[in-house]
Amino acid sequence: MGLFSGQLANVVEWEEYKEDILFWKWTNKEIKKGSKLIIRPGQDAIFLFNGKTEGIFKDEGSFDIESQIIPFLSTLKGFKFGFNSGMRAEVLFINTKELTVKWGTKNPINIQAPGLPGGMPIRSFGTFNCKIADYEILIEKIAGIKQQYSIEDVKERVISVLDQLLMKWIVREGKDMFNLQANAFDISKGIQQDLDMEMQKIGIGITGFAISSFSYPKEVQEMAQKAAAQSMIGDMNKYQQMAMVDAMANNKGGGGSQAADMASSMMGMSMGMAMGQQMMNNMFGNNAQQMNGGYGGGMPNQQAGAMGAPQGNIGGVAPKFCPNCGQPNSGAKFCPNCGHQLS
Repeated sequence: MGLFSGQLANVVEWEEYKEDILFWKWTNKEIKKGSKLIIRPGQDAIFLFNGKTEGIFKDEGSFDIESQIIPFLSTLKGFKFGFNSGMRAEVLFINTKELTVKWGTKNPINIQAPGLPGGMPIRSFGTFNCKIADYEILIEKIAGIKQQYSIEDVKERVISVLDQLLMKWIVREGKDMFNLQANAFDISKGIQQDLDMEMQKIGIGITGFAISSFSYPKEVQEMAQKAAAQSMIGDMNKYQQMAMVDAMANNKGGGGSQAADMASSMMGMSMGMAMGQQMMNNMFGNNAQQMNGGYGGGMPNQQAGAMGAPQGNIGGVAPKFCPNCGQPNSGAKFCPNCGHQLS
C-alpha cells in the first residue's frame, strides 16, 4: 500500500463553487495518474504551467486528464506519468456567466447648477452587469497573483471611478438639473462605454449599466412637492373632481358617513354653482334680446298701434282745438274756421 500511496488519483474541480466569484484557482496540488477534470455548466477550465496558458477547455463534463487533456496542452502534451511522479500544474476555473451588481454613491456628488456656488449635491444608485471578457489579460493582470476574484472586488474597482463618470455624463446629458431622471438612459449609456473601456484593462467587460434613481437634498424634494401641489390646485375644476372621487372612493372602501357627506356636499356645491351660472346666462340673454328688439331695431307700426300709440285722434273723439288753425272746437267733425276734418 505504501508503494502506491503517492499515486492516488485526484479530482480537479471547482471546490465550493459560488455564483459571486469570477474565477477560482486550483493550485499547489500534484495531478496524479488517472486524475479527472470536471467542468460544470457556466465554467471554463484553463491549464497553467509556470504562469503561462497551456490550454483552455470549455466543454462541460468529466474528462480523463492523461488521455483527454494532456494531448491538447502546449508544452505538456508529451508528458508521461511515471511510477511515482505527477504533473505540477494549476487549473484556473472561470465563471462564464454574466453577473449583476448593485451600486450606489457613497457620498453626494456636487454637480454644477445655476445659482448654487457649491453645486447641487446628488446621490444615485442602480445596477451594472459584468463578465470576464479576455482570459489572457485577466491572467496577466489579476489571476497570476490571486487565488480568486469576487464580484465585490469588481464593485470596489467600479466605485473608485464611478463618481467621476457620473459627474462627466450628468453635465453632458443632464440639461435639466432638476429632472435628471428624464436623461437617465443617455447618461447610463455614456457611463457604460467609459466604464467598459476602463475595466477591459483587467480583462472584465461591462455589458450593462443602469441608473435606477437620482436623489436630491431634502429641501429640494420638498420644494418640488410644493410646486406639484400648487400646479394641481391651480386648476380648481380638476381639484374639485379629484376631491369628489377621493371622498366617494373612501366611502366605498368603508370610510363611513363622513366621507359620503363630504362627497354629497361637494357635489351639491358644484351643481349649485352650475345652476346659478346657467340662470345668470339666461337672464342676461333674455334682457339682451328685449333690448335689441324694442329699442335697437324699433317696433313695427302694427305693434305700436296695438299698444295705443296716438294716430291723429284717440278713440274717434274730435279734438278741442283744430290742429290746422287752432280754432276752438265744440265737438264738430269739421273746423268752422278752415274746414279741416277733425274726426
